[in-house]
Amino acid sequence: MLAPPVTESPTTLERKKPFYTGLSFQVLAGVAIAIILGYVSPATAVAMKPLGDAFIRLITMIITLVIFCTLVTGIAGMEDMKKVGRVGGKALLYFEVVSTIALLIGLAVGNVVHPGSGFNADPATLDARAVAEYAGQAKAQKVTEFLVHIIPTTVVDAFTRGDILQVLFVSLLFGFALSLAGPRCKPLIDFLEALTRAVFGVVAILMRFAPIGAFGAMAFTVGKYGLSSLGPLVKLMVTLYITSLLFVIVVLGGIARIAGFGIFRFLWYLREEILLVLATSSSEPALPALMAKLERLGCSKALVGLVVPTGYTFNADGTSLYMTLAALFVAQATNTHLTLLQQFTILGVALLTSKGASGVQGAAFIALVATMMVIPTIPVAGMALILGIDRFLSMCRAVVNMTGNAVATLVVARWENELDRDSLKRNLADQATG
Repeated sequence: MLAPPVTESPTTLERKKPFYTGLSFQVLAGVAIAIILGYVSPATAVAMKPLGDAFIRLITMIITLVIFCTLVTGIAGMEDMKKVGRVGGKALLYFEVVSTIALLIGLAVGNVVHPGSGFNADPATLDARAVAEYAGQAKAQKVTEFLVHIIPTTVVDAFTRGDILQVLFVSLLFGFALSLAGPRCKPLIDFLEALTRAVFGVVAILMRFAPIGAFGAMAFTVGKYGLSSLGPLVKLMVTLYITSLLFVIVVLGGIARIAGFGIFRFLWYLREEILLVLATSSSEPALPALMAKLERLGCSKALVGLVVPTGYTFNADGTSLYMTLAALFVAQATNTHLTLLQQFTILGVALLTSKGASGVQGAAFIALVATMMVIPTIPVAGMALILGIDRFLSMCRAVVNMTGNAVATLVVARWENELDRDSLKRNLADQATG
């Protein structure tokens, strides 16, 4: 006699599902098909771009609600308001330390490997017009304007623009206000908690389209630029990818070990988000799912809602690696000698310009142009050398950015004693195999 299905646990049923129904397999299949299409029929592959763009827009339209609901309900439910400031301070301290390490590693690798040596590009023959648009945007970025920009013109404006920092600012204000109001605002808090569940339900629906979005984005990339067009720039790409891999395994892995969890198991747990970010060249599409997964590991809703969105602006480890390495590449490719002082000047400026360069594809390129402009001896037109492969480079830095923020969240959670080593390892093992 067959056992009735109702006696089987949800976990058992989940494990019996065919492998091809898993999101990670479907995304990987979409990427593989896209690469084949891009190689066989580039024109058709380029026409698939709207599929990737549409999926990214679907996710970004819900991101502001995810951040607002998660952070407001999390802070409103906190009994200790000092914890919010403490968590934010610890997160910013961690972000600055790790981002600086990433910038230094990029600088060191650029000096050791010399990825631009032998390129011998003549700045006069480069297409400066291709970089002009980015240079114009880079000039508009100043520290004071960046800080003032955190305050939106109106509350609604923060959400319509989709600016993560502005939404974070508004969410903090609302969360504190609801907490101070006490029981009088309990109905509103209950409504926001119900809205949060509905929002994550929408995210779950949208993520079903991730394989199609990944297919469209990757097909466009391969079809437009072609794998064979990488040519002389392969050395820069290989250098960045290997350096980023070592950074994740050695630096983030070392931090993870100190915090009490293994980096490889954690990467496997985030495999679906990593594949999605790799395909779309942006870490933003993975933000809602990443926040949900970190909560399932035991991190509080308020901590996740504060650390992850803030990290998307202030903790761009992959972008930091890219900026110093790419700056040295352009200098070496145009035979521009940089003194040690000039190199550290680039590093210092990159500490500021890298903020806000995470999440959206192309923002890191703008930040790099802004950084290069402080050293007049480096021809900004040299950026045209890497403009064509920037999307391939963006894949790498976006994955490192997301991974770095995920690790940072668990580190801060451990720092706040929200998780102990045993429970974190147990939760990670259960979730990774579930």
